[in-house]
Amino acid sequence: MEVSFLKETQIFHSGFITIIGRTNVGKSTLLNCILQQKVAIMSDKPQTTRNKIIGVYHGDHAQIVFIDTPGFHKPKYRLNELMIKTAIKTLEGVDAILYLVEPEETIGPGDRYIIDLLQPVKTPVILAINKIDLVQKEQLLPVIDAYAQAFSFAEIIPISALGNENIEHAVETLLRYLPEGPQYYPEDMVTDQPERFLAAELIREKVLVSTREEIPYSIAVVIEQMKTREDGAIIDIDATIYVERSSQKGILIGKSGTMLKRIGTLARKEIEVLLGSKVFLTLWVKVRKNWRMDESDLRMFGYGQL
Repeated sequence: MEVSFLKETQIFHSGFITIIGRTNVGKSTLLNCILQQKVAIMSDKPQTTRNKIIGVYHGDHAQIVFIDTPGFHKPKYRLNELMIKTAIKTLEGVDAILYLVEPEETIGPGDRYIIDLLQPVKTPVILAINKIDLVQKEQLLPVIDAYAQAFSFAEIIPISALGNENIEHAVETLLRYLPEGPQYYPEDMVTDQPERFLAAELIREKVLVSTREEIPYSIAVVIEQMKTREDGAIIDIDATIYVERSSQKGILIGKSGTMLKRIGTLARKEIEVLLGSKVFLTLWVKVRKNWRMDESDLRMFGYGQL
């Protein structure tokens, strides 16, 4: 995937583009779609992304370093405050901002808040209206018009990240905002996240898709050990899933351990794909009361410096 002016000049272009938006608008789905590889976990639960995730797109004469951010939402815990702070920080020092919204004619308070944050920003802002597969084409015009009146976007692009619709055009558009620059990452690198982090995130994703109500928001996952056996055939991984209440621990384990076994099986399959090796995964569940409000716990779980 490459734009004509890059082919013609043979000059390498590179830069940083942050992806922002409300929770659950499809930011991680879009990043995975562009990279054609899973670097960010996905679920239908809001606040799935907690950390800043780097994803690297490699073109023939260009490299885009994407920054996937936690979704903007009303904070209830110290963890949520850190997540929003992380997202706001990414508005600085990038070459373009990719702002994802859903195809709704009325701009809600969440998106109004984001637009207000963008008003003083000098960086070009590209609006991507995601999930266009869920609406009729004629319904898009009022949506485009509403956002065009609310903010001076450099571009407005309708897409479907899940359906891979208009994604190539979106990438071609983003490439035009890259300055001449170096290759920041080697060609075989699609994320800067270590394998331990990715494995923990895959386990957390399987908790998100397997449980209901308050459980997904109150969990943290820590990889206690990741060790390759002497023969190199199997990687042993021990991980702890932390919850805030004993009742949540019971739900997560399930009757006779069925829920925890399901989570472990789903996570192991994807971790094996990630690591390219057989994995023996052992999961533990522990209670850490009110960890989302405790600064020391947040640091221990990797959220202290989001």
